[in-house]
Amino acid sequence: MESTATEVTGTVVTATEVTGTVVTATEVTGAVEFRITGYAHPDAQALSAEVQQEYVRRYGDPDETVMHPEDFEVPAGLFMIAYLDGRPVACGGWRAKQAGPDGLRDGDAELKRMFVIPDARGRGLARAMLRRLEETAVEAGRTRFILETGTEQPEAIALYGSEGYEAIRKFGIYKDHPQSICMGKELAAAV
Repeated sequence: MESTATEVTGTVVTATEVTGTVVTATEVTGAVEFRITGYAHPDAQALSAEVQQEYVRRYGDPDETVMHPEDFEVPAGLFMIAYLDGRPVACGGWRAKQAGPDGLRDGDAELKRMFVIPDARGRGLARAMLRRLEETAVEAGRTRFILETGTEQPEAIALYGSEGYEAIRKFGIYKDHPQSICMGKELAAAV
C-alpha cells in the first residue's frame, strides 16, 4: 500500500491508497473517502443533478454538454466521488480526448462535473479531488488536463488558477459563449 497526504481544511491528514480505487483520509471533522464509481453510479447521477441545478442558478440553464457514462470508464476516463462520513459530497471525472479542432491534443483529459455540495464546501475537498483526478490521469498516460468553466464560477476559476491552470483556446459547445472560460495544465510536470 502507498501512503499519500491530502490537505483538508488546512490540516494535513494521512491517506492510504487501497487497490487503486479507494483513498481514505481521516481527520477531526470526519472520514473522507474517494471512490472511483463510474458516471452511471446512482451517487454520481445524484451529484450531477445537483451540479446541473447549480448551473441553472448561476447561468439560467443546465449544461447541455453530452455526457456518456462509457466516456468515464477506465481506460477512456473515470469518475470519482468523495464521501464524507459515508455521504456523497463531491464529485469529478475526466474523459480522454484526442487531437482535433480547437487546439485539442492527443493525450488530453477533459475534466468534467467537478462539484462539492454547499454544506461540504470550505474543507479542501475540491482541491483534493482535483489533485487525485490529475494523478489518475497521469497514471492512465494523459499529459494535459483541459476544462471548461464560466465567468459565474469565480471560486472554480480561483481554484484552477492556484493549481497552475492557464487560459487555453476555447473548445466544446460553449466555445463561442462570452461566459465560457477554458483552461489547461500540463500534467507531466504537475504530478
